[in-house]
Amino acid sequence: MADIVQQRLEDKIPALEQLERVGLFTNKEVKSMLKRSTALEYKLHRAVQSKDDFITYIQYEINVLELIKKRRARIGYHFKREEIEYPIIHRINNVFRRATTKWQEDVQLWLSQVAFNKKWGTKTQLSKVLSSMLAIHPDKPALWIMAAKCEMEDRNSSESARHLFLRALRFHPENKKVYQEYFRMELMHAEKLRKQQQELEQAKIDVGEYKFSPEILSGKLAEVVYRDSAQKIKGAEFILSLLQIAAIFDFTKDLHDTILQDLQSKYNEDCLMWDFMAKRELDVVGAPELQSAKGRASDTDRREDRCCAVYEEALKSLNTEAMWTCYVTFGLERYKRKTNVTELKEKRKERLLQVLQSAHDAKLLQETYYKNWLQVLLSSGDTVSATQIAITATQRFSQSVEMWSFSLQTLVHLESAEAGHLFQEALKHVNPKESLALWQLQADWSMTSQTPEETETFFQKGLLSPVPAVSAAMKEKYLDWSYKTGSYKRARKTFTSLHEHRPFTKAFFLMMIQIEKEQVTPKMSNLRDYYERALREFGSSDEDLWMDYIKEELARHGNPENCGKLHWRAVKTLEGESVERFTTKYTLLQ
Repeated sequence: MADIVQQRLEDKIPALEQLERVGLFTNKEVKSMLKRSTALEYKLHRAVQSKDDFITYIQYEINVLELIKKRRARIGYHFKREEIEYPIIHRINNVFRRATTKWQEDVQLWLSQVAFNKKWGTKTQLSKVLSSMLAIHPDKPALWIMAAKCEMEDRNSSESARHLFLRALRFHPENKKVYQEYFRMELMHAEKLRKQQQELEQAKIDVGEYKFSPEILSGKLAEVVYRDSAQKIKGAEFILSLLQIAAIFDFTKDLHDTILQDLQSKYNEDCLMWDFMAKRELDVVGAPELQSAKGRASDTDRREDRCCAVYEEALKSLNTEAMWTCYVTFGLERYKRKTNVTELKEKRKERLLQVLQSAHDAKLLQETYYKNWLQVLLSSGDTVSATQIAITATQRFSQSVEMWSFSLQTLVHLESAEAGHLFQEALKHVNPKESLALWQLQADWSMTSQTPEETETFFQKGLLSPVPAVSAAMKEKYLDWSYKTGSYKRARKTFTSLHEHRPFTKAFFLMMIQIEKEQVTPKMSNLRDYYERALREFGSSDEDLWMDYIKEELARHGNPENCGKLHWRAVKTLEGESVERFTTKYTLLQ
């Protein structure tokens, strides 16, 4: 091992001598670097090798490269790169290779080497690293795409990129992302050739017999990729993704038309195709004389009408929930767009409400859009329709807690007389285990809208719920309501009636403690009773509860002599890491 380390250190000496000779580093710095390198090299040759040691060595060498770069810029010396930087870069790649050989499955290690070679411009080495990485990880499409992009962008080799994409498709013949990036690469290649031809023509340079292929310049290679992918991958979504890529380039009109024609003929039953065709109407160029705000708004209104006409045409043959969802989403998106023209804003609202009503009548409106519908109606001040829709929505989605919650919130806000009845209906239909939000909502409504007797009855019903979360939450609400509507005596009476009625929450006891402390002369005996009851339930895991009890004994009404006993009990009762946290907090308090 020592011989190998010594050999590698000797290989570094020429570069270090050059650094000192040209004035980039001092003799002292060179010796320090040699000492540091020796320690790092020995770590790489230990019996049990660590990935972190390799990464540390690589990072150290990269830091040296960065420092050399900065010092070169400072003193203006730009020579002898072959003798100084290149050996360091070669050494870093060697360490990377040893690491990736041992930890082949670590993709991040491979990507770090790729990033290093891209930054320092070692293009030949970059290709070798990419090839080795893909040989180990051919099952990862993202790595094939990244490698092809490196060949195209960093090495300016479209042929190598094409070769990599073709190899990737052998492993992933139906991968959408690979085909999309391959399609994009061919279009970028064609665009590059078109720019080269244009520059040569502008410079009037005679290229002899060499001619640019008209087929390649027009994107025929990309069309081949498109046709191959369209045979293997079905669905309008994928075809649309290729169409959007083609639209980026200004020479793809024929290709764009071909894809669009295939889309319309093959995917007439796909809602995404109709959605795309409808939204295309927004891109139609308007009349140039429309300069005023009202003129532009009128033109926008006509475009949106044409979009709606396409959606209506689609629904004649494709009356599905997915199609209605596309239509409603479009209406919502246009409604939310800002405009200063009142007529356009009202027209958008009218369209949206009409679409929502039609989808609802067809029983194909998704649950989530009822919330949007109610919001639009409420913002318009149409409380009658909002009430009707809120009730109708709960009938259609009778088992949805979210739908009941929002509809009931709407009815409570509108002070509807139907709220009380619907609260009862909600609890009958939803899963009891999911009903906590409805209980809490009804509790808030009952405390503000019903008589004390009715609210008392509601809480008593909630306390008997078989769902622990509901019962515990109702105890908190009941205690809070008793204190706010009655007095301290009523709150204490409520607490006394409940303090043996499990399950409990910590907040229930803390609320009673706070109520006691708000009195003019709080009783310490009562506080101790509350804390003891809370600790009986949560004392094994909640160190903060013990600390609060100790602080209470240290306060004006407490007895500091009890703190030692509480500390001893806490250490005996708490479990796991809670003991350490309690000890730390208690020490800081002392």
